[in-house]
Amino acid sequence: MASLKEFREETRTWLEERLSGAFKDLRGLNNHVDAIDERRAWEQELGRARLSCIGWPSEHGGRDASIAEQVVFAEEYARAHAPSRIGHIGIELAGPTIIAYGNDEQKARHLPGIANGNAIWCQGYSEPNAGSDLANVRTRARKDGDKWIVDGQKIWTSMGSIADWIFVVARSEEGSKGPKGLSFLLMPMDQPGVTVRPIRQMTGESEFAEVFFDGAVAADADMIGRPGDGWAVAMGLLGFERGVSTLVQQMHFQTEMDQLIAAAKANGKAGDPVLRQRIADAWIGLSIMRFNALRMLSDEGSQQLEDAALTSKLYWSRWHRDLGDLAMDVLGIAGEVGGDDYRYDGLVHAHLMSRSDTIYAGSSQIQRNIIAERGLGLPREPRGDL
Repeated sequence: MASLKEFREETRTWLEERLSGAFKDLRGLNNHVDAIDERRAWEQELGRARLSCIGWPSEHGGRDASIAEQVVFAEEYARAHAPSRIGHIGIELAGPTIIAYGNDEQKARHLPGIANGNAIWCQGYSEPNAGSDLANVRTRARKDGDKWIVDGQKIWTSMGSIADWIFVVARSEEGSKGPKGLSFLLMPMDQPGVTVRPIRQMTGESEFAEVFFDGAVAADADMIGRPGDGWAVAMGLLGFERGVSTLVQQMHFQTEMDQLIAAAKANGKAGDPVLRQRIADAWIGLSIMRFNALRMLSDEGSQQLEDAALTSKLYWSRWHRDLGDLAMDVLGIAGEVGGDDYRYDGLVHAHLMSRSDTIYAGSSQIQRNIIAERGLGLPREPRGDL
């Protein structure tokens, strides 16, 4: 690949041309529910330029990009106010998991669709009684010849209403409990036996959904690993969730930070010494978050840094929640007014979404357990199902 400076210029030019041309209406679109056809076309445009998953190996549609190059791309993507990625679950979670744990046939079957933007994925982890406690899943998979018959329910499934594929953790061993007896399956969404019910959020959107399986089918060839390997694969996937994708997230946080500062200047709140100090504290927190992420990524394999990385989700989720509260204090009464059909955008949308940050992808309570048990080596919390 070219030098970092050349790659930055290439990326900046490419994004500006397209976001000022055919995709200009997508600029600044940060939710995942509007203009779906155009968003699919955008994912495909990125794929054609091999900019969709640049950190992947070139043989799978990436660019073999270094960490530094991935950081540059994340920065330029956010700076251009490019739309949030509806393909991110496939690019950041499903794809890397298939690369790491899948066989050659699975890679050949699934990776091209993710890389070229033709296949949108969602994640089938959480259930009504198994949210942060993933090991408590009740969705079942029963072997039937060369396929698995799946029955159960998933919930809080982001992108569930538009996804083409879902990866599912299901209990495949009768009578098993906890992390034992689980399997990791790849399943098409467009099939009999799969029912999707969108969940309306307080933002006015329906970004996630309930997904019901009633005799749905997963091919045996689409099981990642062997029966019973599901927990190990699922935990490996969560490691990808804490990787370079966090830098993309932080660039969106930077955009929100910039919007908050601009709002404070526009309505005179920047002159309030208390709010000004809170804005400064938020800026310092975001800087710390970025430096820590770069430190974790720059020395992959260091046990000390891997343990330190366990604090990442707890830190950013609390920071973002506090930023949302600060945004509402800066906006004042203007932040109480929604748009058409009670839809919210901008900083109000960020505030409302931030309320879920300390819950999804492992609640703050679960994150503290992880830090204690895996990072500090403290005794495991007693569980009745192990």
